[in-house]
Amino acid sequence: MQERDIIIIGAGLTGLSTAFNLKRQGREVLVLEKADRIGGQIRTYHEDGFTYESGPNTGVVSFPEVTELFQNLKGSCEMETARESSKRRLIWKGNSFHALPSGPLSAVTTPLFTLTDKFRILGEPWRKKGDDPNEPVGALAQRRLGKSFYEYAVDPFVSGVYAGDPMKLTTRYALPKLYNLEANYGSFIRGAMAKAKEPKTDRDRLATKKVFSAVGGLQKMVDALAADIEIILNAKNIRVTPESDGYWMVTFGGQEFRARHVVTTVGAYELPNLLPFIPEEEIRPISQLFYAPIIQVCVGIRDTGNLVYPAFGGLVPSKEKKQVLGILFPSECFTGRAPEGGALYSYFMGGARHQDYLQKSDEEIREMVIDAFHSMLKYPNNIEPDMIKIFRHEHAIPQYGVDSGERFAAVERLQKKYPGLILAGNLRDGIGMGNRIHQGATIAAELIS
Repeated sequence: MQERDIIIIGAGLTGLSTAFNLKRQGREVLVLEKADRIGGQIRTYHEDGFTYESGPNTGVVSFPEVTELFQNLKGSCEMETARESSKRRLIWKGNSFHALPSGPLSAVTTPLFTLTDKFRILGEPWRKKGDDPNEPVGALAQRRLGKSFYEYAVDPFVSGVYAGDPMKLTTRYALPKLYNLEANYGSFIRGAMAKAKEPKTDRDRLATKKVFSAVGGLQKMVDALAADIEIILNAKNIRVTPESDGYWMVTFGGQEFRARHVVTTVGAYELPNLLPFIPEEEIRPISQLFYAPIIQVCVGIRDTGNLVYPAFGGLVPSKEKKQVLGILFPSECFTGRAPEGGALYSYFMGGARHQDYLQKSDEEIREMVIDAFHSMLKYPNNIEPDMIKIFRHEHAIPQYGVDSGERFAAVERLQKKYPGLILAGNLRDGIGMGNRIHQGATIAAELIS
């Protein structure tokens, strides 16, 4: 039997960033991963001049820890922030994409919102504050901003972030910063203005809010994180059990390890098998978390014929009844993602509203993609993509609904009941890459203190 100070289960971004921070402080860490590779849903491919991701395409520098992580990786991995032109966001309406307003003039002239709602937004700072702590994102948006803002801004935004239904996501859990603007300041606009005036430390300024990837793709980041960490791959059927002396026993494939601390970063649905000592009624509030399925399709074209989209991507409101949730434009954001004169697109389909898409055949998916290639991206009918790669993610994005409070409370109860056990990952503390890096740094700091 072998012994380690800390065992982390799961070699995704949360597990690797936690291990990386612990290793830098001289702690003895072992990471166990059931798959034959690291990175979780993050994976970068290089093929015929295209560099594409099968999982997340980008993150946001939403916490100082993101910048600090790349500073610590300097020499082995470099952060790449998106081009300024990619700040532009497109929304589909009718038969074309339209840019989201970026200033007063575009806000007045945009066809996305009704004239009534354009005037209505002027009254937002004086609108009555809501009193429902579990108000869905969609209901809050309609109440404060109007129906057209909900339909053509908030709904597609939620599709882009959560692949979810705004009427089933609870604002204070899914978008806590938005919720707190109203809760603390009574208004989105007043709150945003007040936040902008708050003094910031040099460290605060590291959270630039910029969109990021890594030079050469996100796989470079996870590979750099893992370089000096002890990792065991293909660790099947991992089981964790507490011992009477305060240690934890971790077994898999005939191997046994003891550790003072165990950090799980796996999906919520895996916890009952991983932690068989926890009664079913105690783990249920966590394990029943719903994950929206996603189909991501990477599409490459070698010659765009000067058809370019200087934007981050285009999102599709559910009201428009299209077969895609949105199309990202990675080659417009970052260098080296497509051959010179070509382009790389990343289509997203399925989500919480279209779970059945996961059952569609590759040929059906290809037909949907090619249709959108012509009808939405406006490529001539005689032009076909040079590359189509389909990736299916059954458990892609956790949905922070009304049951999230019960889940968070259950996590706290179990960690208090079983000292040395930490339940981490995207089942709490947010779903973005920035959230994962921040959580990893926070957990490492707690274990070091």
